[in-house]
Amino acid sequence: RDKENKNPMYFVNPVIKNRDLEKSIYEEGCLSVPNQFAEIERSCKCEVDYLDYNGKKEILKAEGLLATCIQHEIDHLEGILFIDYLSKLKKSMIVKKLSKQKKAIERIVV
Repeated sequence: RDKENKNPMYFVNPVIKNRDLEKSIYEEGCLSVPNQFAEIERSCKCEVDYLDYNGKKEILKAEGLLATCIQHEIDHLEGILFIDYLSKLKKSMIVKKLSKQKKAIERIVV
């Protein structure tokens, strides 16, 4: 969202048609992987076809952080989390942290 337009964006059945070969790195996090963050490399520009809130076919050319967010969210639709882009070692470290957090919460709740 930009400062002028604070309305949410709706993407129904989004499909990324083009991804720029140039990459950028942003630190990503996700509610699916709470309190964990990692730098992820993605295309710095992408073009996405989608239906808007009213069912109208649209095409958006996105760049920068918006392009990263779109790729991140469409990954969710395909069952991919940002940690899936990490090395096996980094991913296993995050999974271990999450497991410890879960066990700590279970001790408190029980």
